[in-house]
Amino acid sequence: QVQLVESGGGLVQAGGSLRLSCAASGVTFSSSGMGWFRQAPGKEREFVATIRWSGTITRYSDSVKGRFTISRDNTKNTLYLQMNSLKPEDTARYYCAARSDGASAIDRALYDYWGQGTQVSVSS
Repeated sequence: QVQLVESGGGLVQAGGSLRLSCAASGVTFSSSGMGWFRQAPGKEREFVATIRWSGTITRYSDSVKGRFTISRDNTKNTLYLQMNSLKPEDTARYYCAARSDGASAIDRALYDYWGQGTQVSVSS
């Protein structure tokens, strides 16, 4: 079965950095579009970043553009999210998602598989 396992979350001070990873199994990772989403308490799950199967196209939400970088290693079946200059408003549970279509996508309804998430907390 498909498994997406996120790791790398934690507690960090504002201005700090974290690198999230998502290890994929049971899915043809190298041909899958991938994305990162996040959900804060009491809020809807929102788009953060997405990447095409080849890694040649990436898109970001306005709130993280210039601070976060999405990347992938198809030889390791792993997706990454490098988060720099973290702000308290970045505090949320971060989810990795995969879609059978290889294109990137910002709409969470277009994703077929989801991980359990990893918590990121940013203190002021």
